[in-house]
Amino acid sequence: MRFQKIIEKYKSFSEVVAIAIGGSGANKTSDNLSDIDVYVFVEKDIPVRLREDFIKNLSSKYEVGGEYFGAGDEFFVDELNQQLDVMYWNKYWFNEVVENTWIKHYPSNGYSTAFLFTLNNFQIIYDKENWLTSLQQSIRTTYPQELKNNIIKRNMMLLQDKPFASYYEQIEKAIKRNDLISINHRISAFLASYFDVIFAVNELLHPGEKRLIQYAKNNCNVLPINFEEDISQLFTKPQYEILTILNKLYENLKNII
Repeated sequence: MRFQKIIEKYKSFSEVVAIAIGGSGANKTSDNLSDIDVYVFVEKDIPVRLREDFIKNLSSKYEVGGEYFGAGDEFFVDELNQQLDVMYWNKYWFNEVVENTWIKHYPSNGYSTAFLFTLNNFQIIYDKENWLTSLQQSIRTTYPQELKNNIIKRNMMLLQDKPFASYYEQIEKAIKRNDLISINHRISAFLASYFDVIFAVNELLHPGEKRLIQYAKNNCNVLPINFEEDISQLFTKPQYEILTILNKLYENLKNII
């Protein structure tokens, strides 16, 4: 079965209002490890049994009804020799996500504009009422200064500015306890906020968690001094140097704001 026939089947479900290709398949960065990310927008859930009846005829290996990362199905299309990752996103939820970020200027703890990046890079292949196209066009405007400021303020607070429980302080305590799991968990959170600030400073939408160093180097006009070197050292230097490196990351980031 060709890919277009699969799309036609999804279009036939009454719950579906729009379909888009996202991820590396949409922005031409896919490699031989990439699957095809298909976003199916619905007004209400498509029954799982209907999805499985359709998918089991296409695939010898599939998982239907997974809720690990939101509603979705993953399956290998035998005739295409390709894996599809199908995500079912509620239209009204997604409207709210876009409004809260782009209109109301609410920041997040890292990844503040990642959903908007996904929307901006969608290859829309079905849009019954032009809803998704209109939503996509609504964010192709000047980056809101209030959103930029809010992202920077919130995430700089989380990095080190908070008087209590900043990521830096949490990592410091974890090092004293030799709590390796906590150290790595909080460093990941630190870097999420670190990159959120970088992309906000450059007025760029956040591309998600993959290939961030390369993406920043290719797209940001302003980067902290020793950007790549300091991040590399964070993962290669011994544990007793971590706080010094984090402090450098923070100070050099502060200097570009």
